[in-house]
Amino acid sequence: MYKMDQTRTPIFDALMEYYNRETIPFHVPGHKKGDGMDNKFKEFVGTNILSIDVTVFKLVDSLHHPKGPIKEAMLLAADAYGSDMAFISIHGTSGAIQAMIMSVVGEGDKIIIPRNVHKSVTAGIILSGAVPVYMQPEVDKNLGIAHNVTPETVEKALKENPDAKAVLIINPTYYGVATDIKKIANIVHSYNIPLIVDEAHGPHCGFNDKLPMSAMQAGADICAQSTHKIIGAMTQASFLQVKSGRVDINRVQQIMNLLQTTSPSYPLMASLDVARMQIATKGKELLDKAIELANYARREINKIPGLYCFGEEILGQPGVFALDPTKITVNCKGLGLTGYELDQILADEYHIQMELSDLYNILAVGSFGDTKEKIDKFISALKEISDKYYGTRPTIGTVIDLPGIPQRAVTPRQAFNGKKRVVPLKESTGLISAEFLLAYPPGIPIICPGEIINEEVLDYVQALKDANLYVQGTEDPNVEYIKVLEM
Repeated sequence: MYKMDQTRTPIFDALMEYYNRETIPFHVPGHKKGDGMDNKFKEFVGTNILSIDVTVFKLVDSLHHPKGPIKEAMLLAADAYGSDMAFISIHGTSGAIQAMIMSVVGEGDKIIIPRNVHKSVTAGIILSGAVPVYMQPEVDKNLGIAHNVTPETVEKALKENPDAKAVLIINPTYYGVATDIKKIANIVHSYNIPLIVDEAHGPHCGFNDKLPMSAMQAGADICAQSTHKIIGAMTQASFLQVKSGRVDINRVQQIMNLLQTTSPSYPLMASLDVARMQIATKGKELLDKAIELANYARREINKIPGLYCFGEEILGQPGVFALDPTKITVNCKGLGLTGYELDQILADEYHIQMELSDLYNILAVGSFGDTKEKIDKFISALKEISDKYYGTRPTIGTVIDLPGIPQRAVTPRQAFNGKKRVVPLKESTGLISAEFLLAYPPGIPIICPGEIINEEVLDYVQALKDANLYVQGTEDPNVEYIKVLEM
C-alpha cells in the first residue's frame, strides 16, 4: 500500500538524537532545556518536552527549507495520504486553509465556496483578494444544523460562474456529514480548475472503510487537515496535502513560508510525525475501536427520553452522502434544554466537556483516546439529566428559514480594509456591511463583509431574537449596532 516505511518518525528521531547527545545549548529558546524556566510551569510539564524545544539547525532541519528529517516526514505523510507533498502547518489548519486559498486564487479571482465555511476561509479570501461566490448548504430543520452542499449545487454554481478559478468544499462537516466528494471532484475538474478541501474534521478519513472517503482518495487537488483534532498530534499541528498538476507545489511552499513562523515548535512537529506513523500503521484497528464505542454511545443515547443522536438513518437526505460515526451529535430539543444549557450542566455538574454546543445540540468527538468507562459516564450523566428535565419544559421548535444571499457590493478584502463607521442595525438598510451576522445554529452567515444589508436580513435577525435564538458576528455582543463601510 505504501511506498515508504511508515514506521519511521524522522523528526522525533532527530530530536531524540539531540537529547541523547546531552547537547549544551547556546541557542534559543532561552529557557535552555528548562534550566531557565520558572518551576511553576516546569514542575507540571516535566523537562522531557522542554529538552526537545529547540530551534533551527542542521540536525533537526528547517521547516522553511526542509532537506533532512522534516523533508522526510513530509514525504512520509504524503505517502500515507496519497498526495504528492504534505506540508506541515504549525499555525493550525486555519493557517493551512489560508495558504491553500492563496495558492490557487489571487486578486479579483472568483472562488466558489459553501456559505457555512470556517472563518479561516474568509481570512484566506481577504488575504488573497479573491471574490467569493457562495453556495447554500442543505439545512436540516429538525436538527437545526447545516449539512453539506450537493454535487448539483456545485454544478449549478460552476455553470453560472464558468470563470471561477477554484471550488472549495468541506469534507466532512463539523458534525461529521460528508457529501459525494468524488462526484464533485469530477464536476470541478471538467472545468479544469482545482478542487480544494477544508478537511479539518477528516484527517482520519481514508484509513478505515467505515469512514467517508478522504479528499485525496476522491481526487481533490489540495486539502487542509487538522491532524490534532482526531489523530494523536498536539493542538496546532496540521497537514496541507497537495497533488501536483492543477496546483503548483512550489507556490504552496512559498505561501507557507510567507505565513508561517520562522521559529516553529519542534515538539509540535514531532507529535505530528508520530501521529502520522500511528494512523498509517495502526489506523484501521484504532478506528474500528473508536467507531464501535461511538456507535455504542449512539445506541444508548437514543434510548434516553428527550434525546436524539443521528446516524445512518439520515443517509440519502440532501447533503448527506456519508457519515463519520465518531462524531456524536446529541439533539436535546426533546428535553426543552438548549445545547448551551446541556453543555454547561455536563461541564459544571459532571465535569464532562463537550466539543461544541449550539441551540439544539451538543457534539462529542470520538477518538482513539476514548474508553468504554468514559463513554458510560457520559451516557449515565445524560440519563440523569433526562430524568430531571424530561417532561418539565416545552420542547424547542425548528429552525427559521434562512433569507437569500444578499447582493455583494465590494470584496471581503475591500470591506476589511475600508473606512468604517458604526450604525444602529435597524438603520443599516442599503448600507454595505463590514462585519458578519451569523445565525447559530446553523452557523451560516446572514450577511458577510462587503454585502448590502436589506430588509429581509433585518427581519430575519429580529425573528431570531424574538425566538431567543443566538445571533453573533458583530463587535457589539447584543447585535444592536453594526459596522458599515463609510461611502
